[in-house]
Amino acid sequence: MSPFTKPRIVRKAKPRRTFSDNTYRKALPSLLTDFDRRCAYSLQHVEKVGWKVMEVDHFDPTLKGHQRNAYENLFPSTRHCNGSKSDIWPSREAREQGVRFLNPCEEEDYGSQIFEDSRTHLLVGTTPAASYHIRVLGLNAPFLVNERAERAALIQLLNETIVTVSNSDQALRKVEEVREIVARMIPEIPPPPIG
Repeated sequence: MSPFTKPRIVRKAKPRRTFSDNTYRKALPSLLTDFDRRCAYSLQHVEKVGWKVMEVDHFDPTLKGHQRNAYENLFPSTRHCNGSKSDIWPSREAREQGVRFLNPCEEEDYGSQIFEDSRTHLLVGTTPAASYHIRVLGLNAPFLVNERAERAALIQLLNETIVTVSNSDQALRKVEEVREIVARMIPEIPPPPIG
C-alpha cells in the first residue's frame, strides 16, 4: 500500500466488546488513549478542543456489517475533521492513482508525507494521498493554521525565555505553564524536505 510502513499509531487499548451502529461512539475513551488524546487527522488535543468536539469517525465508511464498526476502523476525530470527511471515500480508479486517506495505524503520515511550511504554517503533502488527505479533511482551515502558528510562536518564545530567565521559581513556573499549553496544541510538524 504505502512505502511509509512504520505506523504513527500503535493501538493498545482495544476494548473487549464489539461495537454496532448504535454503540460505536462508546469506543471514544479507548480511541483517545490509543491516539494520545488527539484527533487522528488534525492532531488537535481533546484538552484544547473539549470533549464535546471529539467524535468517532469510521475510517473506511464503505465497509459493511461488523467490519464497519470494528475497532480498527474507528478513529477519534474532531467534529471539523469528521464532518469534512463525512462518508467520502475515493473511487477505485482514484485509489489506483494513489489518491486516498492516510491511515496512521498502518503508515507514517506527519513528517513523512505531510509537512508544515514553517513560514505559513500550512500543511503540504508530498504524495497524492497526503495532498488529498489535507484537502478533503480541511487540515489547512484557518483555525488549524492559527493553532500551528501559535504553537510555533510559543515554542520560539520558550526557547528565547529559557536563555534569559533568571533562576527565580516564579519565572520557572511560568515557563512550565507555557510548556503545558504547548503540549496540548498541535505538535510540531517537520518542514518539507529541501529539494
